[in-house]
Amino acid sequence: MPSSLMDDLRFQPTWVLLLCSLGLFTLTRSFISLLRWVYSYFLRPPKQLIDYGSWAVVTGPTSGIGRAMAFELARKGLNLVLVSRNPDKLGEVSEAIWGVSPTTKIKIVVFDLSVDVKGGIFRLKGAIEGLDVGVLVNNAGVATPSAVFFHEVDVDAWVRMIKVNLESLTEIARVVLPGMLQRRRGAVVNIGSGSTVVMPSFPLYAVYAATKAYVAQLSKSLYHEYKDKGIDVQCQVPLFVATKMVSGLTEAKRRSVFVPSSSEYAQAAIRWIGHDALCMPNFIHFLQWWIASLVPEFIHDKLRLRVNLRQREIIKRLRTEARNAATHN
Repeated sequence: MPSSLMDDLRFQPTWVLLLCSLGLFTLTRSFISLLRWVYSYFLRPPKQLIDYGSWAVVTGPTSGIGRAMAFELARKGLNLVLVSRNPDKLGEVSEAIWGVSPTTKIKIVVFDLSVDVKGGIFRLKGAIEGLDVGVLVNNAGVATPSAVFFHEVDVDAWVRMIKVNLESLTEIARVVLPGMLQRRRGAVVNIGSGSTVVMPSFPLYAVYAATKAYVAQLSKSLYHEYKDKGIDVQCQVPLFVATKMVSGLTEAKRRSVFVPSSSEYAQAAIRWIGHDALCMPNFIHFLQWWIASLVPEFIHDKLRLRVNLRQREIIKRLRTEARNAATHN
């Protein structure tokens, strides 16, 4: 460094040197974050899921993200244990998977996650006994059927939501983990929600958002509990995906630039298994998350309440029109 520049730096006030150091540190950290982001989304190779084990358990596999994840896991060479309440739909999705992956072994477990949790867990435990289960995708989840105020939510809807989103998810993870511990390898993927990670609040869906906050916190805690035991626990956070559930939460029912299809989401989700305790696998979702992080919380809160109130009115109108049409018919 030229002596004149050294002299200039030597005689600068301390606060100027501290400010320059802080600026350099901030720029360096931002640059490292950018490199990590580029690597994670575009350059990092996915893990070989078969290395976790030869079987995967998927809950809620008959539609949406769960169905797409089951197809992707089969394409990766894993056999499947499919868990859902509807035996006919389980049969249909099994036939569809065999159509693209004829060698995949499939077991089905009929389990209504909102009713008989104890009985369902007993059947699941029997089904996976002796299997090399390496991946669990805890995808099944329910939301209230429409935007409603907290005091209007039917108690039965609350119970159903809590049983599926909390109790069943936790119990299923608890049943699958011992085998992974014994083999010292495995991956647990819990599907969370942007309603709790991206949004500071989610009015008119308060109980749903609270259950998904539980999923995120549980996953992050288990990540640290089991990381040194060879088990990767992860909460994947989707924003809106073109599924049946989304049709009740947003007007964006169809695929668009900002609302990927279930298959598009699943392809990204598979690549992220085993990486990070909390992640948003879809690149477009991540961009939305980043933009949202620049907006002050009070603006988020006001806009989300306004949007959900508008959804509430639209849903009420559609239901009224449907009742009237049924009456006239």
